[in-house]
Amino acid sequence: MTTTAVPDPLRVIRPDVRAMHAYPVAASTGLLKMDAMENPFGLPPALQAALGQRLGALALNRYPGARQNDLKAALAAYAGAPEGSAIILGNGSDELITLLALACAQPGTGQRAKMLAPMPGFVMYPMSAQLQGLDFVGVPLTPDFELDEAAMLAAVAEHKPAITYIAYPNNPTATLWDEAVVQRIVDAVGAQGGIVVMDEAYQPFASRSWVTRMRAEPQRNGHVLLMRTLSKFGLAGVRLGYLIGPAALVHEIDKVRPPYNVSVLNCEAALFALEHADVFAAQAAELRAERDALLPRLRALPGVLKVWDSQANMVLVRVQDAARTFEGMKTRKVLVKNVSTMHPLLANCLRLTVGNAADNAQMLAALQASL
Repeated sequence: MTTTAVPDPLRVIRPDVRAMHAYPVAASTGLLKMDAMENPFGLPPALQAALGQRLGALALNRYPGARQNDLKAALAAYAGAPEGSAIILGNGSDELITLLALACAQPGTGQRAKMLAPMPGFVMYPMSAQLQGLDFVGVPLTPDFELDEAAMLAAVAEHKPAITYIAYPNNPTATLWDEAVVQRIVDAVGAQGGIVVMDEAYQPFASRSWVTRMRAEPQRNGHVLLMRTLSKFGLAGVRLGYLIGPAALVHEIDKVRPPYNVSVLNCEAALFALEHADVFAAQAAELRAERDALLPRLRALPGVLKVWDSQANMVLVRVQDAARTFEGMKTRKVLVKNVSTMHPLLANCLRLTVGNAADNAQMLAALQASL
């Protein structure tokens, strides 16, 4: 009896997707998790109980509805959105990055749209460009992780990107770049008709926000979208991102959003958190203080070659052997992020999350023993 060969169904998957690696989420069971910039603080028990009652009363048999408008209004008030703004909600900022690429791609035109960002930066920018059919242009930062203004302006002039991402502060470097330099890049992108996305995922830990520039000079920043997430606010498990910008621009991007992308559970949890924003603000203040105390202690460790200043809830350090130090810390039950292979400028660098005092002490001890 002869058998007919069955075609491999994997052949219908795009070759570039098959060649990719999935976004890695490291196993962390039994480890102190200091690799993902999560807020170490949970809700106080009384607020946990109150949130549970709210979520338990929701109509889970119904699709999400007008309650999302309440969340948009609350987020606009919390962020100080400029007059005339509109908001898109996303399943984390990751989904918003995908929607932006999808809205700006030019399939079937014979001319691929371009996305530009300083590098090293957030890995989802080039990934979203690849998956949605945009060409990604990465512009290297300086060796000290500042913006290379001349290189950025030259790249904008040459490539005329549809989307330019500026992470403010940047991940993984925790850098908050010079405001005047950023504004000149924003102006250059606007002059050639592109969109700038100011990614403020780490805004609770930064000393300034681009929203003040958007309010002060709305016309000059009329092509700027402000992207934030509640993950670093303290709700990483809720998956709620939001994009603020001029209503006409936001409404066009909103057309590619799935109609029910944010669940009633996500929505209600976010509203509850904003009603108790003072609790989360106190947590952010504590983490900023812990960060400022952590920096000199890291710099005092023999074997730590460089520690960069931080405007986020992470610290980038350079050691003599990142791979060996990472494994040593993992053996000592502390998980950090080895970013040394992400970009040549990050050679032998580790990214450390800023935690509470006890977490930071345990992380420091593991680092010192692993150097």
